[in-house]
Amino acid sequence: MRQEAKPLLCVGACAWTTIFRVAHLPQGSAKIIPDAAMQIGDGMSASAACAIVKLGGHAEFWARVGDDANGRAAIASLTEAGLDCSNVRYVDGVKGSFCSVVIDSQGERIVIPRHDPALPIDASWMPLERITRGDFAAVLTEVRWPEGAAAALDAAREAGIPAILDAEVGALGVLEDLAQRATHVLYSETGLAAHVGDADVRTQLERAQAALPNAFVGVTRGAEGFFWLANGQLQHAAGVAVTALDTLGAGDVFHGAYALALTENMAPHDAARFACVAASLKCEVFGGRIGAPGRAAVMAYC
Repeated sequence: MRQEAKPLLCVGACAWTTIFRVAHLPQGSAKIIPDAAMQIGDGMSASAACAIVKLGGHAEFWARVGDDANGRAAIASLTEAGLDCSNVRYVDGVKGSFCSVVIDSQGERIVIPRHDPALPIDASWMPLERITRGDFAAVLTEVRWPEGAAAALDAAREAGIPAILDAEVGALGVLEDLAQRATHVLYSETGLAAHVGDADVRTQLERAQAALPNAFVGVTRGAEGFFWLANGQLQHAAGVAVTALDTLGAGDVFHGAYALALTENMAPHDAARFACVAASLKCEVFGGRIGAPGRAAVMAYC
Protein backbone atom coordinates (compact mmCIF):
# COMPACT_ATOMS: atom_id res chain seq x y z
CA MET A 1 0.00 0.00 0.00
CA ARG A 2 1.39 3.44 -0.97
CA GLN A 3 2.17 5.62 2.04
CA GLU A 4 0.06 8.76 2.26
CA ALA A 5 2.14 11.84 1.45
CA LYS A 6 2.79 14.22 4.33
CA PRO A 7 0.89 17.50 4.24
CA LEU A 8 2.49 20.86 3.60
CA LEU A 9 2.16 23.47 6.32
CA CYS A 10 1.22 27.03 5.35
CA VAL A 11 1.54 29.75 7.99
CA GLY A 12 0.34 33.32 7.65
CA ALA A 13 -2.56 35.73 7.66
CA CYS A 14 -6.04 35.53 6.18
CA ALA A 15 -9.05 37.74 5.57
CA TRP A 16 -12.71 37.59 4.63
CA THR A 17 -12.56 39.09 1.14
CA THR A 18 -15.26 40.49 -1.11
CA ILE A 19 -14.31 40.48 -4.81
CA PHE A 20 -16.17 42.56 -7.39
CA ARG A 21 -15.77 42.33 -11.17
CA VAL A 22 -16.48 45.55 -13.08
CA ALA A 23 -16.02 46.68 -16.66
CA HIS A 24 -13.70 49.55 -15.68
CA LEU A 25 -12.01 50.70 -12.51
CA PRO A 26 -13.57 53.91 -11.18
CA GLN A 27 -12.08 57.32 -11.90
CA GLY A 28 -13.12 59.61 -9.07
CA SER A 29 -16.49 59.24 -7.35
CA ALA A 30 -18.71 56.55 -8.85
CA LYS A 31 -21.43 54.04 -8.12
CA ILE A 32 -20.80 50.88 -10.13
CA ILE A 33 -22.91 47.76 -10.51
CA PRO A 34 -20.54 44.76 -10.70
CA ASP A 35 -20.81 42.07 -13.35
CA ALA A 36 -20.06 39.45 -10.69
CA ALA A 37 -19.17 39.27 -7.01
CA MET A 38 -18.16 36.68 -4.43
CA GLN A 39 -16.88 36.39 -0.87
CA ILE A 40 -14.09 34.02 0.15
CA GLY A 41 -11.48 33.48 2.81
CA ASP A 42 -8.04 34.12 1.40
CA GLY A 43 -4.55 35.49 2.07
CA MET A 44 -1.07 34.82 0.73
CA SER A 45 -0.30 31.52 2.49
CA ALA A 46 -3.98 30.61 2.74
CA SER A 47 -4.47 30.89 -1.02
CA ALA A 48 -1.23 29.00 -1.65
CA ALA A 49 -2.52 26.21 0.59
CA CYS A 50 -5.80 26.08 -1.35
CA ALA A 51 -3.81 25.76 -4.58
CA ILE A 52 -1.89 22.83 -3.09
CA VAL A 53 -5.17 21.06 -2.37
CA LYS A 54 -6.54 21.79 -5.86
CA LEU A 55 -3.36 20.26 -7.30
CA GLY A 56 -3.83 17.04 -5.38
CA GLY A 57 -1.77 17.74 -2.26
CA HIS A 58 -2.68 18.08 1.40
CA ALA A 59 -2.22 21.25 3.39
CA GLU A 60 -2.64 22.58 6.91
CA PHE A 61 -3.06 26.27 7.64
CA TRP A 62 -1.92 27.94 10.86
CA ALA A 63 -2.98 31.50 11.61
CA ARG A 64 -4.47 33.71 14.28
CA VAL A 65 -7.74 35.45 13.47
CA GLY A 66 -10.28 37.64 15.22
CA ASP A 67 -13.11 35.71 16.83
CA ASP A 68 -15.95 37.46 15.02
CA ALA A 69 -18.14 36.90 11.98
CA ASN A 70 -15.37 37.86 9.54
CA GLY A 71 -12.73 35.65 11.13
CA ARG A 72 -15.11 32.69 11.39
CA ALA A 73 -16.34 33.12 7.82
CA ALA A 74 -12.78 33.25 6.44
CA ILE A 75 -11.77 30.02 8.17
CA ALA A 76 -15.03 28.28 7.23
CA SER A 77 -14.35 29.17 3.60
CA LEU A 78 -10.80 27.81 3.76
CA THR A 79 -11.97 24.64 5.49
CA GLU A 80 -14.57 24.15 2.76
CA ALA A 81 -11.73 24.45 0.23
CA GLY A 82 -10.08 21.41 1.82
CA LEU A 83 -7.60 22.93 4.28
CA ASP A 84 -7.01 21.52 7.73
CA CYS A 85 -7.56 24.61 9.89
CA SER A 86 -7.69 22.82 13.24
CA ASN A 87 -4.67 24.79 14.50
CA VAL A 88 -6.07 28.23 13.74
CA ARG A 89 -6.22 30.39 16.86
CA TYR A 90 -9.33 32.53 17.38
CA VAL A 91 -8.60 35.66 19.42
CA ASP A 92 -11.45 36.99 21.53
CA GLY A 93 -12.15 40.72 21.36
CA VAL A 94 -10.28 41.21 18.08
CA LYS A 95 -11.87 41.88 14.71
CA GLY A 96 -11.18 39.49 11.86
CA SER A 97 -9.36 40.93 8.86
CA PHE A 98 -11.50 41.87 5.87
CA CYS A 99 -10.78 43.12 2.38
CA SER A 100 -12.51 44.53 -0.69
CA VAL A 101 -11.11 43.89 -4.18
CA VAL A 102 -12.33 45.46 -7.42
CA ILE A 103 -11.15 43.82 -10.65
CA ASP A 104 -11.70 45.21 -14.14
CA SER A 105 -12.13 43.41 -17.46
CA GLN A 106 -8.36 43.46 -18.09
CA GLY A 107 -7.57 41.80 -14.78
CA GLU A 108 -6.26 44.98 -13.14
CA ARG A 109 -7.39 45.52 -9.57
CA ILE A 110 -7.76 47.71 -6.50
CA VAL A 111 -7.23 45.99 -3.14
CA ILE A 112 -8.39 47.59 0.13
CA PRO A 113 -7.53 45.47 3.22
CA ARG A 114 -8.21 46.16 6.89
CA HIS A 115 -6.37 44.38 9.72
CA ASP A 116 -7.13 45.00 13.38
CA PRO A 117 -3.93 46.38 14.99
CA ALA A 118 -4.99 44.66 18.21
CA LEU A 119 -4.41 41.21 16.66
CA PRO A 120 -1.61 39.78 18.83
CA ILE A 121 1.73 39.01 17.20
CA ASP A 122 2.62 36.21 19.64
CA ALA A 123 3.43 32.86 18.00
CA SER A 124 4.24 30.84 21.13
CA TRP A 125 0.94 28.96 20.89
CA MET A 126 1.90 27.25 17.62
CA PRO A 127 2.62 23.51 18.02
CA LEU A 128 6.12 23.78 16.52
CA GLU A 129 6.99 20.31 17.80
CA ARG A 130 4.84 18.94 14.99
CA ILE A 131 7.23 20.52 12.50
CA THR A 132 10.41 19.38 14.21
CA ARG A 133 9.20 15.81 14.65
CA GLY A 134 8.55 15.49 10.91
CA ASP A 135 4.79 15.77 10.50
CA PHE A 136 5.12 17.96 7.38
CA ALA A 137 6.83 17.69 4.00
CA ALA A 138 7.59 21.43 3.84
CA VAL A 139 6.69 24.78 5.39
CA LEU A 140 5.52 27.75 3.30
CA THR A 141 5.06 31.16 4.88
CA GLU A 142 4.98 34.90 4.17
CA VAL A 143 5.76 38.36 5.50
CA ARG A 144 2.34 39.36 6.87
CA TRP A 145 2.86 37.70 10.28
CA PRO A 146 6.63 37.92 10.83
CA GLU A 147 6.69 36.31 14.27
CA GLY A 148 4.79 33.24 13.11
CA ALA A 149 6.82 33.04 9.92
CA ALA A 150 10.15 33.22 11.78
CA ALA A 151 9.15 30.46 14.20
CA ALA A 152 7.88 28.20 11.42
CA LEU A 153 10.94 28.73 9.20
CA ASP A 154 13.34 28.02 12.07
CA ALA A 155 11.47 24.83 12.97
CA ALA A 156 11.48 23.70 9.35
CA ARG A 157 15.24 24.19 9.09
CA GLU A 158 15.68 22.22 12.30
CA ALA A 159 13.57 19.43 10.81
CA GLY A 160 15.59 19.43 7.60
CA ILE A 161 12.61 20.15 5.34
CA PRO A 162 12.09 22.98 2.82
CA ALA A 163 11.51 26.31 4.58
CA ILE A 164 9.90 28.39 1.83
CA LEU A 165 9.34 32.15 2.00
CA ASP A 166 6.93 34.08 -0.21
CA ALA A 167 9.25 37.10 -0.30
CA GLU A 168 6.92 40.04 -0.81
CA VAL A 169 7.43 43.57 0.47
CA GLY A 170 6.76 43.77 4.20
CA ALA A 171 7.36 46.04 7.15
CA LEU A 172 10.85 47.51 7.51
CA GLY A 173 13.43 44.79 8.05
CA VAL A 174 10.98 41.89 7.93
CA LEU A 175 11.87 40.58 4.48
CA GLU A 176 15.60 40.71 5.22
CA ASP A 177 15.20 38.81 8.50
CA LEU A 178 12.88 36.11 7.20
CA ALA A 179 14.96 35.52 4.07
CA GLN A 180 17.93 34.59 6.26
CA ARG A 181 15.82 31.86 7.89
CA ALA A 182 14.49 30.27 4.68
CA THR A 183 15.93 27.53 2.48
CA HIS A 184 13.95 28.78 -0.55
CA VAL A 185 13.33 32.51 -1.04
CA LEU A 186 10.79 33.09 -3.80
CA TYR A 187 10.61 36.82 -4.45
CA SER A 188 7.96 38.85 -6.15
CA GLU A 189 9.36 41.43 -8.54
CA THR A 190 8.71 44.20 -6.02
CA GLY A 191 10.02 42.12 -3.13
CA LEU A 192 13.32 41.48 -4.89
CA ALA A 193 13.75 45.17 -5.73
CA ALA A 194 13.01 46.12 -2.13
CA HIS A 195 15.64 43.67 -0.86
CA VAL A 196 18.51 44.24 -3.29
CA GLY A 197 17.65 47.37 -5.29
CA ASP A 198 16.80 48.00 -8.92
CA ALA A 199 18.86 46.30 -11.66
CA ASP A 200 18.44 43.73 -14.39
CA VAL A 201 17.08 40.42 -13.13
CA ARG A 202 20.41 38.58 -13.27
CA THR A 203 22.18 41.25 -11.23
CA GLN A 204 19.34 41.32 -8.71
CA LEU A 205 19.48 37.55 -8.24
CA GLU A 206 23.26 37.62 -7.94
CA ARG A 207 22.93 40.21 -5.17
CA ALA A 208 20.29 38.13 -3.43
CA GLN A 209 22.40 34.97 -3.72
CA ALA A 210 25.40 36.79 -2.26
CA ALA A 211 23.26 37.88 0.70
CA LEU A 212 21.72 34.40 1.06
CA PRO A 213 24.50 31.93 0.15
CA ASN A 214 22.73 28.96 1.76
CA ALA A 215 19.33 29.48 0.12
CA PHE A 216 17.74 28.94 -3.26
CA VAL A 217 16.64 32.31 -4.67
CA GLY A 218 14.24 33.04 -7.52
CA VAL A 219 11.80 35.70 -8.65
CA THR A 220 8.37 35.70 -10.28
CA ARG A 221 7.88 38.42 -12.89
CA GLY A 222 4.24 38.14 -13.89
CA ALA A 223 3.70 37.10 -17.49
CA GLU A 224 7.48 36.81 -18.00
CA GLY A 225 7.59 33.75 -15.76
CA PHE A 226 10.11 32.67 -13.11
CA PHE A 227 13.87 33.29 -12.99
CA TRP A 228 16.50 31.70 -10.74
CA LEU A 229 20.22 31.00 -10.59
CA ALA A 230 21.82 27.57 -10.92
CA ASN A 231 25.61 27.32 -10.66
CA GLY A 232 25.83 31.02 -11.44
CA GLN A 233 23.74 30.73 -14.60
CA LEU A 234 20.41 32.49 -15.05
CA GLN A 235 17.56 30.01 -15.55
CA HIS A 236 14.02 30.70 -16.74
CA ALA A 237 10.66 28.96 -16.91
CA ALA A 238 7.55 30.39 -18.55
CA GLY A 239 3.86 29.86 -18.07
CA VAL A 240 1.33 29.63 -20.88
CA ALA A 241 -0.34 32.40 -22.87
CA VAL A 242 -3.79 33.19 -21.49
CA THR A 243 -6.37 35.94 -21.62
CA ALA A 244 -6.02 37.37 -18.11
CA LEU A 245 -9.37 38.03 -16.46
CA ASP A 246 -8.17 38.14 -12.85
CA THR A 247 -4.57 38.14 -11.60
CA LEU A 248 -5.59 38.20 -7.92
CA GLY A 249 -3.87 35.29 -6.19
CA ALA A 250 -1.73 34.24 -9.15
CA GLY A 251 1.47 34.65 -7.14
CA ASP A 252 -0.02 32.67 -4.27
CA VAL A 253 -0.94 29.85 -6.64
CA PHE A 254 2.62 29.88 -7.97
CA HIS A 255 4.04 29.52 -4.46
CA GLY A 256 1.69 26.71 -3.51
CA ALA A 257 2.38 24.82 -6.73
CA TYR A 258 6.14 25.31 -6.40
CA ALA A 259 6.14 24.10 -2.79
CA LEU A 260 4.16 21.00 -3.77
CA ALA A 261 6.53 20.31 -6.68
CA LEU A 262 9.52 20.52 -4.32
CA THR A 263 8.01 17.89 -2.03
CA GLU A 264 7.41 15.67 -5.05
CA ASN A 265 11.12 15.92 -5.93
CA MET A 266 10.53 17.50 -9.33
CA ALA A 267 13.65 18.71 -11.11
CA PRO A 268 14.18 22.48 -10.72
CA HIS A 269 12.99 23.41 -14.20
CA ASP A 270 10.04 21.04 -14.01
CA ALA A 271 8.98 22.51 -10.66
CA ALA A 272 9.25 26.04 -12.03
CA ARG A 273 7.30 25.19 -15.18
CA PHE A 274 4.61 23.42 -13.14
CA ALA A 275 4.18 26.47 -10.90
CA CYS A 276 4.24 28.95 -13.80
CA VAL A 277 1.55 27.03 -15.67
CA ALA A 278 -0.63 26.83 -12.56
CA ALA A 279 -0.33 30.58 -12.02
CA SER A 280 -1.09 31.31 -15.68
CA LEU A 281 -4.22 29.17 -15.73
CA LYS A 282 -5.47 30.80 -12.53
CA CYS A 283 -5.55 34.15 -14.36
CA GLU A 284 -8.23 32.85 -16.74
CA VAL A 285 -10.77 32.60 -13.92
CA PHE A 286 -12.45 35.34 -11.89
CA GLY A 287 -12.42 34.89 -8.14
CA GLY A 288 -8.88 35.01 -6.78
CA ARG A 289 -7.79 31.65 -5.38
CA ILE A 290 -11.02 30.05 -6.66
CA GLY A 291 -9.34 29.99 -10.08
CA ALA A 292 -6.49 27.72 -8.99
CA PRO A 293 -6.39 24.87 -11.55
CA GLY A 294 -6.54 21.15 -10.98
CA ARG A 295 -3.66 18.77 -11.58
CA ALA A 296 -4.79 17.51 -14.98
CA ALA A 297 -5.15 21.01 -16.39
CA VAL A 298 -1.56 21.88 -15.39
CA MET A 299 -0.02 18.62 -16.53
CA ALA A 300 -1.53 19.10 -19.98
CA TYR A 301 1.16 21.76 -20.48
CA CYS A 302 4.03 20.08 -18.57
